[in-house]
Amino acid sequence: MTTEVRVPTLGESVTEATVATWFKKPGDSVDVDEMLCELETDKVTVEVPSPVAGVLEDIVANEGDTVGVDALLANIAPAGEAGSTTVEERPSAAKSSSEEAPASGGDAPVDVMVPTLGESVSEATVSTWFKKVGDSVEQDEMLCELETDKVSVEVPAPASGTLTEILAEEGATVEAGGKLAVMSGGAGGAAKGAVEAPAPSSASAAEPTTSGRGDVEDAPSAKKAMAEAGLDPKDVKGTGKDGRVMKEDVSAAIAAAKSAPAASSAPAQPQRAPSPAEDAAREERVKMTRLRQTIARRLKDAQNTAAMLTTYNEVDMTETMALRKQYKDLFEKKHGVRLGFMSFFTKACVHALKEVPEVNAEIDGNEVVYKNFVHMGIAAGTPQGLVVPVLRDVHEKSFAEIEGEIAEKGKRARDGKLSMAEMQGGTFTISNGGVYGSLMSSPILNPPQSGILGMHKIQDRPMVVNGEIKIRPMMYLALSYDHRIVDGKGAVTFLVRVKEALEDPRRLLMDL
Repeated sequence: MTTEVRVPTLGESVTEATVATWFKKPGDSVDVDEMLCELETDKVTVEVPSPVAGVLEDIVANEGDTVGVDALLANIAPAGEAGSTTVEERPSAAKSSSEEAPASGGDAPVDVMVPTLGESVSEATVSTWFKKVGDSVEQDEMLCELETDKVSVEVPAPASGTLTEILAEEGATVEAGGKLAVMSGGAGGAAKGAVEAPAPSSASAAEPTTSGRGDVEDAPSAKKAMAEAGLDPKDVKGTGKDGRVMKEDVSAAIAAAKSAPAASSAPAQPQRAPSPAEDAAREERVKMTRLRQTIARRLKDAQNTAAMLTTYNEVDMTETMALRKQYKDLFEKKHGVRLGFMSFFTKACVHALKEVPEVNAEIDGNEVVYKNFVHMGIAAGTPQGLVVPVLRDVHEKSFAEIEGEIAEKGKRARDGKLSMAEMQGGTFTISNGGVYGSLMSSPILNPPQSGILGMHKIQDRPMVVNGEIKIRPMMYLALSYDHRIVDGKGAVTFLVRVKEALEDPRRLLMDL
């Protein structure tokens, strides 16, 4: 009996993903939980494991395809039943389709339509055409890319043939189901495919998609990035499976090219002010990643929705630093993790949230939802952008448990291995801009949360202590809050309680 492989739940508010990489091909044997493919969303990368052991019978959603939640990705047949299908039937089916395409399709026009854009999305903008009129294309080869307010959608060729007309140029707005272009089926691409298919090892057949590495297919996102940057695939070293070029490899190649001394081949220009056109030629335009687009949208939504206000205070870190210095070696020896400042701040915030519960609440319509637990979001900067892994039920965790979870989630965030579930459900957030040297900032809320604490750089400053001027390690604290639910008194009280707990950590032990 055939088992279907479907798109898993992608997370809150995420309805579709792009198939980035297939690790298996039809006919391959797979084990239970062995990774079949990788999906990319606008937030994270999701790996899809095999639900059963057997043989991958066929792939329904190819690399580069956009798929919705629960969409069919592939079929897996039991090991004993898959042989005849994968070995005998598939070649004949492929042969018949390649032989019949010219006969049935001929030179009949084939319309390229706007695909389904997703729930509540009715239109998109044509951002990039990868082909021009007159180009031969293979079936499922990417023709163009559309941008919506949520995701980018790649449009594959519905058949092999020649692109004869482009109806929606770059920058045009199109509706779901609208016509993008017209192709002539049969001749061009179909004939090309029939000639090249038997000899995939030839240089001419391999170069467009495999970077000269036999049958190793580069990631669709990497091919697009190489095309935009004008890079020859042979100049990019792949670090993926079997030498596959990934998007990160393209970024590394671009960075290396920029750092190398540039040889000037153009003749010397006269000394004059550059024209706007010349300035434009020296600019670089890079398309925002879907993660960056999502970050931008959510931050702007927070400003547009919440009545956001920020209040400030400062904390003398002398006692907390002394306590950490006294016990950090013993702490690491016993628990196997380093004792940092984040566990102190997390504990101090949990303590303050008990007294000011509205900072840990959220607005739902005309109701206020008070949370009798604390799921703490810890903002972390990564090469791809800002992510906020969530530490659940931190009000029940020890210093060691908090430090261990922060270290583990921080590493996986930098490696892009966090799941959607690990970044959802937070009730309050801490953002530490001090690690980058920030002395003062106003953090932006992470909806639907009503509060976020900003930590900053610890800096020695002269302070008056008991009538004397002393040098103290001081840190500015900033609490941004939703004034619709949190009053000024509550916000100030929260910051004062955090300040008191950090200036005298013994208060945490006595719940004072």
